[in-house]
Amino acid sequence: MSNFPLSYRLSWLPRLVKPSLAAGGRRFGPIEARWLQPRQAVRLLFAGDISAVASREPPEVDPSLCALFEAADLVVANCESPVVERPAFPVATRLGLRHAMTPAFVGKVLVAAGIAPARLVLSLANNHALDQGPLGFERTAEALADLGARTIGAAAKGQVQRIDAGPLALGFLAFTQWRNGGAADYAGRVAMTKDVAGGFAVAPSVDVLCAMPHWDREFRHFPQATTRALAGRLTGQGANLIVGGHAHVVQPVERMGQTLVAYGLGDLLGTVMASPPWPLRIGALLSVEMSTDADTWGRVAAHRVIPFLRERQGRRERLRPVRPEDRAAALVSRIFVPKTGQTAAKQL
Repeated sequence: MSNFPLSYRLSWLPRLVKPSLAAGGRRFGPIEARWLQPRQAVRLLFAGDISAVASREPPEVDPSLCALFEAADLVVANCESPVVERPAFPVATRLGLRHAMTPAFVGKVLVAAGIAPARLVLSLANNHALDQGPLGFERTAEALADLGARTIGAAAKGQVQRIDAGPLALGFLAFTQWRNGGAADYAGRVAMTKDVAGGFAVAPSVDVLCAMPHWDREFRHFPQATTRALAGRLTGQGANLIVGGHAHVVQPVERMGQTLVAYGLGDLLGTVMASPPWPLRIGALLSVEMSTDADTWGRVAAHRVIPFLRERQGRRERLRPVRPEDRAAALVSRIFVPKTGQTAAKQL
């Protein structure tokens, strides 16, 4: 039913127990860099996957992280679980074999993080999109709309969906490489890689094209060569910004020409299990500054990756920034190049 290769399935458990740091000796981009000094800019904040697998209670979020959510003109994340009042497959959902979260849980998460629903965009293009069946997929879009959030990645809405952030018109191209069910169920519902492989139409009114692929392999801190090749093709087709997901661990960023590529931000809320290996408890936010100056309109001016930890506190998680003394800090330093100044960043 799914399209995961056998080699991927066989490596799933070993990589879950010990996520891979194999990178082929390549160094990627800086954790923070500035390329432009615009007088005016729009701030986008990207987060990773959101699910209720690890906790049925909303998280406690550090005030410094809440401040980032509150200051963003637009917050973008991946909705890793269908949003339904009651699961269509209760036993499998209870066992963690299928994902689901309630509208009430999502609403409480937004309040806890300080995310205004009107400034929230959630991608539905992921391998768990049909975990509660086709009707669950439809109910998810309805439930999120009722909360005030906008969604991307539904095939019926077209390849590129326009969403404005301040004066900028953003075009979101969300799609998934992977599916947990049959191709016929996903066809016409969830945007897939094959749907954009031959190209895509972007309206002239769109200032910035942002690709949101659900790609690569889980529990690997560095992207595969095929993933980087796909990023290159998206860049060649006009993507200004690429922010991926699916790996459940933090992955690097890099600059491809004028395009910023963030391969994966891990989980905003735990999507695998309640007590995963510690590397899976590291997530990241990505703050991107987009210029709205006339001469650099729509270009990436700066980015900053903010790593955080998801700590277990009883029935909920606590999200706080990674500190220099944390064990996680050493891992983060292996993934990201240190902060880079404007001159050096231009050479990437």
